[in-house]
Amino acid sequence: MVAAKKKSPVKKPSSPRKNIARKNKSKGWPIQIRIAIAGILLVLLSPFYYGYVLKFFSSTWRWVRDMGGNPHYHVYKNFGIAIPDKYKIHGIDVSYAQGHIDWQKVRAVDEDSIRVTFAFIKATEGLLLVDPYFQRNWREAAKAGIVCGAYHYFKPSKSGAAQAKFFLQVAKTEKGDLPMVVDVEELNRTSPEQMRRQLKDYIDFIQKKTKLKPIIYSGISFYYDYLKGYFDDNRIWIANYDQPETKLSDGRQWLVWQHSDKATITGINHVVDFDAFYGDSSQFQQLIVK
Repeated sequence: MVAAKKKSPVKKPSSPRKNIARKNKSKGWPIQIRIAIAGILLVLLSPFYYGYVLKFFSSTWRWVRDMGGNPHYHVYKNFGIAIPDKYKIHGIDVSYAQGHIDWQKVRAVDEDSIRVTFAFIKATEGLLLVDPYFQRNWREAAKAGIVCGAYHYFKPSKSGAAQAKFFLQVAKTEKGDLPMVVDVEELNRTSPEQMRRQLKDYIDFIQKKTKLKPIIYSGISFYYDYLKGYFDDNRIWIANYDQPETKLSDGRQWLVWQHSDKATITGINHVVDFDAFYGDSSQFQQLIVK
């Protein structure tokens, strides 16, 4: 006897709504979550937030890289040197040794608010030498918005008054400039006493003609050996390299600290000295010639 065939159950067609829900479910996250994620990404990647995101990751990476070292003295990539970030106003000093400088590019360099705010520019040396790049550097740095001061490289074997007169024939300090600087870092075959006499004559001549006291620049060893205890009325610009901090043993406070002679900056094709100013923006404004 042949068994009777069983009837197959009839499948009911699924509703369109269930099909749509099933398709959405098979694609992963619900549409509401995907929209929310897209909105967050748009906000985070917008120009307003993008800089903050980059700065956060940059700061985090720097923190990891400098772990175990001095957190306030680390290398800044755009300057190629370690910079003590305790100080907020930074500058450079230049001469013919740096060659042709693109001051607009120098001014544009900025890393974590470290930028070149001021520049001391060599004008003269001894009794006869005028820096060949002085006039151009003086003009172009100011155009870029950098506050400038002129300096003279002092030769103790020459008349201090004559050197001051020569310097003033080349460099003029005006409103908005930094005070003039005298750079003394060698005895130049003279005794310390003679060096100090000539330096005093130089300072007195400058002060008489300009009514301003020049800043004295020197290396820390030369300062301790020959200048410590002298010229206390003049502010000091001290050179002391590759240190996280500099304090003078006599308790005197430096005004400017040249902490590196190996900085590399876009716009300058040679290494350059890098300096920190001791003080805040209001104190820096007080230093500028009125």
